[in-house]
Amino acid sequence: MRVIVPATQGRAVRVGAGRRVRVTDLDGGQVGDVFAVAADDVNEHLSASHTRAATNRLFPVAGEKFVTTRRRPILTLVEDTSPGCHDMLIAACDQERYRALGVPGHASCADNLRASLAALGLSVPVIPQPVNVFMRIPVAGDGRLSWLSSISRPGDAITFEAAMDCVLVVSACPQDLVGINGHHPTALAIDLDTPTETSEQ
Repeated sequence: MRVIVPATQGRAVRVGAGRRVRVTDLDGGQVGDVFAVAADDVNEHLSASHTRAATNRLFPVAGEKFVTTRRRPILTLVEDTSPGCHDMLIAACDQERYRALGVPGHASCADNLRASLAALGLSVPVIPQPVNVFMRIPVAGDGRLSWLSSISRPGDAITFEAAMDCVLVVSACPQDLVGINGHHPTALAIDLDTPTETSEQ
């Protein structure tokens, strides 16, 4: 089953434990903000900081797990056909970010998360830090970050396996002021290996 995530929008899918979900960059050069919350408790969600502590890496490699705020595995990274540039340092773009950039009311990943979950009758009390797939934020030796355009190619994909029943949200990041998407956001796709409830905005 394929769910298209239109440019600048988000979609949510319910994924059962053991099922696989693939996020594909359809046109290349597009960042996807990936969130995951436990199906039985939205207060438990994928945590980038807890995952970094568990894996001792800025981003897991194939076979390693993403963990929640309760340090339980929620997703496992099983395959990555992209160049492997992803990010777990940068917060989701939100209204405050775009106000600071001079464009209040701009579409944002935080709003996409809220709308995608609302379509499934869910909400979260806080916006978790996402796993930013295909996002290229290298860290220099002096600790400085660079915001570079994504180098993912058309059809590049990253595949996760759910370690628990969860809701996964993907936002096709609408950032067009900073060059992470080449100033031209495009669509992503979510491919599921089993029929699943999906959200439409």
